[in-house]
Amino acid sequence: MNLGDIAEKVGGKVIGDASIEITDVRSIEAAEKGHLTFLTGKKFLNKLKQSRASAVLVTSEQEVDMSQVITPGPMLAFARLLDHFHPQARPRPGIHSSVILGENVVLGKRVTLSPLVCVGNNVEIGDDTVIHSGSVISDDCTLGKNTVIHSNVTLYRNSIVGNQVTLHAGVVVGADGFGYTIDEQGRHVKVNQIGNVVIEDNVEVGANSCIDRAAMGTTLIKEGTKIDNLVQVAHNCTIGEHSILVAQTGIAGSCELGHHVILAGQVGVSDHVKIGDQVTVVARSAVFSDLKGHSAYGGVPAVPLNVWKRSVTVLPKLPDLVRKIRNLESRLSDIEKKKGEE
Repeated sequence: MNLGDIAEKVGGKVIGDASIEITDVRSIEAAEKGHLTFLTGKKFLNKLKQSRASAVLVTSEQEVDMSQVITPGPMLAFARLLDHFHPQARPRPGIHSSVILGENVVLGKRVTLSPLVCVGNNVEIGDDTVIHSGSVISDDCTLGKNTVIHSNVTLYRNSIVGNQVTLHAGVVVGADGFGYTIDEQGRHVKVNQIGNVVIEDNVEVGANSCIDRAAMGTTLIKEGTKIDNLVQVAHNCTIGEHSILVAQTGIAGSCELGHHVILAGQVGVSDHVKIGDQVTVVARSAVFSDLKGHSAYGGVPAVPLNVWKRSVTVLPKLPDLVRKIRNLESRLSDIEKKKGEE
């Protein structure tokens, strides 16, 4: 594919030689002749000048000795070209002889069921969906079209998964929510979890993440949300559209997140918390109360990010401040004693 065709594909404009043949897309450091790379910030401009790439995706024309494609979103264009040059491998459709199918299973067209997949009763699987080895789809589950279930995924009963969803290895959807009450002898009595999990279209869930079923009603992951590895979403939570939950984030029960929320790595959210639309919570923060939308937060407990930043800068100075305060208190005490003696 020549550079002109690539520019047309990503809605960009060529500066330089549009006839250059592009054979692959690579990072600035790894790119060679015939490769296309991308630039997202001025801090990488020196690296780009040293790159051996034949062309680059940029937001505006740069002073570099290579052809350029001007596009509003170089990284987005790069991601789409990655799909073109390196399409995801898909196994050949079909049902392996070791697959176990329950009763009343409805399979769409071109479904792939790999070795040792177990499908329960009354399950519906949409067209072009792939289920990799060792996964378990329990009774009364529904999977949409073009969905990929990687190895050793478990969907508990009544789970609903939409179209073009990806569940990576080891994901567990629909396990019981962590709900107990105390009896007369102080023993923990399990509260039966009779709800389910619904995952809407275009959601991706990373390896070994868990989404618990609702005690009653539904745990809901809305359209376009991306969940990293080792994330816990507890019972009765609602995660809004196009949100990002980064690795080791834990969300307690009955929380409600708006759309385009970002919870960075190891964020913890207490139960029954509401987080507004377009909120960002920085890494290792803890959210104990509701957060208003369109803002950034950080710290333990989470506070507006500018407040948290000021607090963090003060922390290293606290020992000196304590010493100064004690010194001032001592001097003030001496002054008061002298006045009392006069």
